Amino acid sequence: MSRSQPGSPRRGSLARNIVVLTTVVAALAVALTGLVAWQTAAHGAEERERDQLTRQATVLSRLPALSEALFHGAQVLGGPNNVQLAVIAPDGTVSGTATPAVDRASKSALLAGKPVSTTGILGGRDVLLVGQPGVRGGAVVLTEPYAVVTENTNQIRRNVVAPLIVGMLGAALAGALLGRRIARPLVKAAQIAHRLADGERGVPAPVDGPRETADIGRALNVLDAALAHSENRQRKFLLSVSHDLRTPLTALQGYAEALADGLIEPDRLPEVGGILAGETRRLDRFLGDLLDLARLEADDFRLDVAPADLCAVVAEAAAFWTGPCARHGVELRLEQPGPPAQPVIVDTDAFRVRQLIDGLVQNALRVTPEGAPLVLAVRAAAGGGAELQVRDGGPGLTDDDVRIAFDHGALHERYRDTRPVGSGLGLAIARRLTSRLGGTIRVEGHGPEGGACFTVALPPAPDAA
Repeated sequence: MSRSQPGSPRRGSLARNIVVLTTVVAALAVALTGLVAWQTAAHGAEERERDQLTRQATVLSRLPALSEALFHGAQVLGGPNNVQLAVIAPDGTVSGTATPAVDRASKSALLAGKPVSTTGILGGRDVLLVGQPGVRGGAVVLTEPYAVVTENTNQIRRNVVAPLIVGMLGAALAGALLGRRIARPLVKAAQIAHRLADGERGVPAPVDGPRETADIGRALNVLDAALAHSENRQRKFLLSVSHDLRTPLTALQGYAEALADGLIEPDRLPEVGGILAGETRRLDRFLGDLLDLARLEADDFRLDVAPADLCAVVAEAAAFWTGPCARHGVELRLEQPGPPAQPVIVDTDAFRVRQLIDGLVQNALRVTPEGAPLVLAVRAAAGGGAELQVRDGGPGLTDDDVRIAFDHGALHERYRDTRPVGSGLGLAIARRLTSRLGGTIRVEGHGPEGGACFTVALPPAPDAA
């Protein structure tokens, strides 16, 4: 199964590329081998003929007397290669059909007792010339037309061409088989990936074969499970969102219809107006959280980074939340370095840090019972940067709660019937916002005050790291 986007360049398959590559490599190997064989064929053919002439000349040179008797049966000796013979007497006289090919240098070397292997000209044709000194003086010279070497060379070359072609075809076939074997698991993996992209889940990928293809199969299986888990969480989250939207909308619709039908007594109008305003604010907060989360996921989310004193940011937040905490009977405590007060400076977006603190404090205040403390702390981190903490005296979190605390709506779904809850997006927004600020956030189920403890670590400035 092959898929391509409209307008995308058409690419060859992996199997085809492997076949082409192996064929090209085989062709290069054949060309280099053929070139070497082509060059060595002539040399080998010439050496073989010289060796044969040398053996024949050696046999003749060992005769007791080099005389005209050597010429009897010369045609038989020459055979089809037309070997010609010459005899050099001890006094330097040369006789025989090959006499014109014997030059002065060859004759002098032979009379000096040195064998000769060279070329010459006989009857206007190039010949191989081999001479051997006689055992009692003189020498024997044999010649053979160079055309015999050329013919043998061509024969060797013709014999080499067929194996080279067969070798190249074999390499192409081997490349086709190899390409098919390598591409098969990749094609299977691509098919599974397309099925996952089309929304199908529970598609098992094979994990056999070579290590690399097995790794791909395992990765696809992990991706399949992760997609199924993520989509299941999203489904649950959407169900939770729809429930939370339906509740205030139902109230708004009911009271609006009652007002339209004149069913609300005049003396109850302020009460109904307050209910409608409260439900409207609830919807507004919920939609605001959804928008905040969407903005944090956007690639163009803006941060105005500058040196900021976190002690001042935290003190400002504490001043704002003192009133709401007092109305709920909650004691708000501020923990800062000092005395004397020491600033904690980091390069960050102070507005977003304040947004993060407000979200965590609002979340903590919701579950903190009357008379329990709520702590807002800031301190410089040992390795640079700073840490912010929001601790409460509420019921805290279990180990399983800690594991899913920052998932969309996870704690909201778990505690909506037993604890006061918000939109279910606050902690997810806090984690994403902390990540945008370049920091990390973690939670402990039970801090010093007994409730949950959220710690935000912000990195130091780049030049201070």
